[in-house]
Amino acid sequence: MERSEAERVLSAVEERLASDPAAGLKGSGFWKVVGAAKKAPDLVGAFAERIAAIDRTAFERWALLTVPLGTGTAAASAGTVVGLVLVGLAYNAPEPWNGLLLLAGTGVLLVTTHGLAHLVVGRLVGIRFTHWFVGTVTRPQPGVKTDYATYLTTAAERRAWMHASGALVSKIVPFALIPAGLIAGVPAWATVLLVAVGVVSIVTDILWSTRVGDWKKFRREMAFAER
Repeated sequence: MERSEAERVLSAVEERLASDPAAGLKGSGFWKVVGAAKKAPDLVGAFAERIAAIDRTAFERWALLTVPLGTGTAAASAGTVVGLVLVGLAYNAPEPWNGLLLLAGTGVLLVTTHGLAHLVVGRLVGIRFTHWFVGTVTRPQPGVKTDYATYLTTAAERRAWMHASGALVSKIVPFALIPAGLIAGVPAWATVLLVAVGVVSIVTDILWSTRVGDWKKFRREMAFAER
């Protein structure tokens, strides 16, 4: 894409968002510019900040709930501590409470560590973030919103692993807690449920995430890296 064409599209998108409070990015050509920028460093240098501003405006209209980055990170970190405490309490609780505590801790950790993994890996590779958010009622998993300017200036392979990090942590957590459950002497059904959660998570990734979630984004960015 030529620089002049990118300028024309971005200007049209900015006008569209400014004139229509309900407008989004679908069909606007915005993502074509983003794709072109990922292949052309000169477009990133010229338009990264404008792309980020447009993306943030559209995101704030789309997201069901947004929370400032610091507040969301503190809440997710506190939730992770709560999850670990619940797992720890399972060691001294009688049956069936030890199994229930282990499963409750697992659930809390699955909710909180997914976004934290994206945040930590993203920051390590140079990507900054602006918000924590819940996207829709049907997708209530808390997430972290990237600052698209720093996203575009980060190497594609690093962007890919940032996307993969949350999915990988979500697969590791239930299986990593199986030894903890065995040591705590939880009932067999609790261990079976941990295995089931891990297996369902893998199957969900295969059937869903590869089409619309983290693994789709991972494959997309790795394709840019290969170019």
